[in-house]
Amino acid sequence: MRITEPWVDDENAALLTDLYQLTMLQAYWREEMEEEGTFSLFARRLPKTRNYLLACGLDDVLRYLEVLRFTGEALDYLSTFDQFSADFLERLERFRFTGDVHAVPEGTPIFANEPILEVTAPISQAQLVETFAMNQIHLQTVLASKAARVVEAARGRAVVDFGLRRMHGTDAGMKAARAFHVAGVAATSNVLAGRVYGLRVTGTMAHSYVQAHDEEMEAFRAFATLYPGTTLLVDTYDTLEAVRKVVRLARELGDAFTVRAIRLDSGDLIELAFEARRMLDDAGLQGVEIFTSGGLDEHEVDRIVKAGAPITGFGVGTGMGVSADAPSFDVAYKLTSYAGRGRLKLSPGKPILPGRKQVFRVEEADQAVGDVIARAEEELPGRPLLVPVMRDGRRVSVERADLEHARARARDEIGRLPDRIRALEMADPPYPVELSRALESYTREMAEVATEAAR
Repeated sequence: MRITEPWVDDENAALLTDLYQLTMLQAYWREEMEEEGTFSLFARRLPKTRNYLLACGLDDVLRYLEVLRFTGEALDYLSTFDQFSADFLERLERFRFTGDVHAVPEGTPIFANEPILEVTAPISQAQLVETFAMNQIHLQTVLASKAARVVEAARGRAVVDFGLRRMHGTDAGMKAARAFHVAGVAATSNVLAGRVYGLRVTGTMAHSYVQAHDEEMEAFRAFATLYPGTTLLVDTYDTLEAVRKVVRLARELGDAFTVRAIRLDSGDLIELAFEARRMLDDAGLQGVEIFTSGGLDEHEVDRIVKAGAPITGFGVGTGMGVSADAPSFDVAYKLTSYAGRGRLKLSPGKPILPGRKQVFRVEEADQAVGDVIARAEEELPGRPLLVPVMRDGRRVSVERADLEHARARARDEIGRLPDRIRALEMADPPYPVELSRALESYTREMAEVATEAAR
């Protein structure tokens, strides 16, 4: 029985959850467990190839919390499940999120065990939103973190998102373009993302356009005439011969020649870029830039830049679009407080810091030197990172979906990190993160309580 088209939207997003969230909700209600709980979303550890993660995805979580409803169609579908009673479904019809959220703003570098967000609400509400919150924060943080590395490697040269075709689905393609923009990517080829998020959209041509013409020169002439300021793809057949054709086209068109750049997409990009630059300069075409693409990631971009290749921009696709070297991180959304008392687990390798928390970033001369994870009510030296973003189910920030604020924040916050943390290589030593004495003491206290409860 299909209740809607196979796209996630505001009408069906309540069902984008794991079944056990709903079975737990019914159990909570049956037991009249409606005290406030706090859940913390965090990375247990960083991927081996990451010195930091760049928090992203919060705006989509807040939107979800604002509009979360169970429609008649959703309830009709859930009524086909044997385990759900009619009175539970009636309660679901009235379900609304009424809780509070504290979070680090999008574009903030974070480290292991630091809360990216904390949800405080009646436990059934805070429980239900786990799946969606993890899904969005995880995806966008993974992708923003990867893109930040590519942007770092480019050292001021433009990075363009070319990855849509090979990303893991349509939602990932949209959210990737958004996360990349936060991380400093200059533009995207994704037209819908441009429309939805107000991003700069750019593109060149595919090899198929050149192949479809009987002569490469004919393809260049037609495209350059139709699209002033375009970029011509020159590696369909013989790259350097194609560059010679661009030179001939410039002579042929004279003042009407407005080609902005050529694109290299294969071969030895460094060697080809130097030779193409020489040929263009010799022809007086110093204004024609060289853009490159084809299997790029941060390491290849770094290699090209270090070689001094005369390349002004990079189109980066699959490697960035799926974060190929680190496609996931160990994200967790765990109950840390219920009914006014800290909660934790004793599972080996999966520690939980109890209670609501705050993270203080200590800085010296505008550079971050270390973080302290503390209890929420503590006041310690440093800049507090977690801020209230939702109260009683409504946002408290007017920034909402303003990506430019998040982009500027990411640029500033990454710039405050030590050089070794921004580097592509693994940092030695890693960025220091400590627990406050009060949180350490509280964690020991709650561990003793949990141990006693387990007996």
